[in-house]
Amino acid sequence: MQQLKPLTLKEQVSNIVKSSDGYAVTWAGVLSNANPWHFGEHVVATVVGRDASGAEVVRMEQPLDAVPPGGTLPFTGQASATGKPASVTITYRPARWRQAARIPSAFQQFPISRVQTMRQKDGSYLITGYVGNPYKLAASTLVVSALLRDAAGKLLGGGSAFVDDVKTSSLPRFILTVAGLPRTSKVAKTEVTARTWGSTGRPYEDLALGGAVPVHTVKPRTRPFDVDRGSQAMSELKP
Repeated sequence: MQQLKPLTLKEQVSNIVKSSDGYAVTWAGVLSNANPWHFGEHVVATVVGRDASGAEVVRMEQPLDAVPPGGTLPFTGQASATGKPASVTITYRPARWRQAARIPSAFQQFPISRVQTMRQKDGSYLITGYVGNPYKLAASTLVVSALLRDAAGKLLGGGSAFVDDVKTSSLPRFILTVAGLPRTSKVAKTEVTARTWGSTGRPYEDLALGGAVPVHTVKPRTRPFDVDRGSQAMSELKP
């Protein structure tokens, strides 16, 4: 039986700010799947915050989307705490593994374009942009996640939003907010990705099985070369 590697939590960060009903806890993380042929499914993150005495003041079980073969899963979340957490930890349940029905190259990334990051007066960040679909079938729901980093690449925080019915011919706009960062944070880079929504890889797999849109859709108008220059160049290199 093939030995599969467990998911790894590559990065995580949490932020705590005072709110009207206690404290708001926000977090962001990146899970990595080193297995090139298997989806990591039914993953659940457990976020626990404890106060200075070690008492638990917040706990949340967060179901996560499937982690694609050989890929990563950025995730974000937020919760309210009754007391001020002195520490926040993120753990996760081991994934259930399922072999993908297509080769890894069939799972293309959803293109993101025209991203803008704007700091608001309250210290939050508004991120906007457009998401595309490289597949022939429409994607019913995509999750767009934005991770904010400083100049050194350190993860500062993140946020997510949903975009529905993403067709091949359309470029729907996404708008999301990242709040809860310390006012001393200096955001230098915004990293935006999109993925299918759900605890299994079936939505992603269905899109890949439906096929990708050809890159070249216009028939060439120029006359073909009289001589195949590539073959000619290869023959000239022979001793």
